[in-house]
Amino acid sequence: MRHVSGAWKRTAAGAGLLGADGSPAPTIFAEMSALAAATGAVNLGQGFPDEDGPAEVLEAARAAIADGWNQYPPGRGIPDLLAAIAEHQRRFYGLELDPDREVLVTAGATEALAATLLALVDGPGDEVVVFEPHYDSYAACVALSGATLRTVPLRWPDFQPDLDELAAAVTDRTRIILVNDPHNPTGTVFTRETLLEIVRLAHRHDAVIVTDEVYEHLVHEGPHTPIATLPGAAERTLTISSAGKTFRTTGWKIGWVSGPADLITAVLAVKQYLTYVNGAPFQPAIATALRLPDAFFHGIAADMRRKSELLGQGLREAGFAVSTPQGGYFTVADAAPLGVHDAADFCRSLPGRAGVAGIPLTAFATAERRGEYATLVRFAACKRLPVLEEAARRLAALRA
Repeated sequence: MRHVSGAWKRTAAGAGLLGADGSPAPTIFAEMSALAAATGAVNLGQGFPDEDGPAEVLEAARAAIADGWNQYPPGRGIPDLLAAIAEHQRRFYGLELDPDREVLVTAGATEALAATLLALVDGPGDEVVVFEPHYDSYAACVALSGATLRTVPLRWPDFQPDLDELAAAVTDRTRIILVNDPHNPTGTVFTRETLLEIVRLAHRHDAVIVTDEVYEHLVHEGPHTPIATLPGAAERTLTISSAGKTFRTTGWKIGWVSGPADLITAVLAVKQYLTYVNGAPFQPAIATALRLPDAFFHGIAADMRRKSELLGQGLREAGFAVSTPQGGYFTVADAAPLGVHDAADFCRSLPGRAGVAGIPLTAFATAERRGEYATLVRFAACKRLPVLEEAARRLAALRA
């Protein structure tokens, strides 16, 4: 049989999943979830909620199926969802979008990111700047595109970037500055000073800003600030978000990207040959979700803050040092006070030792920088309060 070669190797290597013998390795998320299932551990590794979304949104999906929304939707998305996304951006951020030209529905934020990178990167010679540690699909998609990944480190405990290091990373070779805010895995929310510097550098080097804002409604204090709202940013910014995190419907895979019409057209040119279209009956349901009253959005932010506080308290009582998250699903804890030197080994033993699963932060870092995150662990707080209370009780055994 012919040796299997191709872009998959570049993609797997970019994500740090290519073994020394050239074979692909499973993701750390699959490994930790399997360990959690095998040991009966509380799974605080993978970031998915254990509660369903709003009843009226679920009912809207059921009604759509019953009403015949079961065939291909339009390539850009159904008109009502495109309109609802534009309304959402105006309602929360004052951004004016043409729903017919400046919005595109995708198979979750992950496809939006992949289609955007493949559309706008022109292969070797182009560079994509990301903040590190980073969501694992970023490195994989950058590698698939053929571009070079340039990273700017975020350091314990506040995980804010050094602006001189950011300026040094962005050059005339930079095609895209990719920003995840609120940030996964660290839970940080970037300062306005950082966001303004990103815009300045994008103008100086003629780069496109791509923002992953899937946790936009889960900021713990104050409103979210999309980069596209800053002076001079909208003309060169593509904003990506999704329904999964906000409405607890991660399995529906309804995402979107919005921004200037010429950039959206470029993304559509690629996206239409990936999934083509997706989730017909879920699209009207998410249109309903985006129009929920303000009380819902305030409520989910407050709920996530309570959960993060409970998890953080449990981790501190177990002996971890904890970085207080500012938004999103995750809390990063340092296991060094427990005598840990290697978070990956620690996470592999944790389900058996304490009945809890987490993810080593090294899974979100390049090989060159994993040493900076060697003792750090990411835990997901997006679970029901009794589950988090049980996890805290189990973790207390570590200190004992």
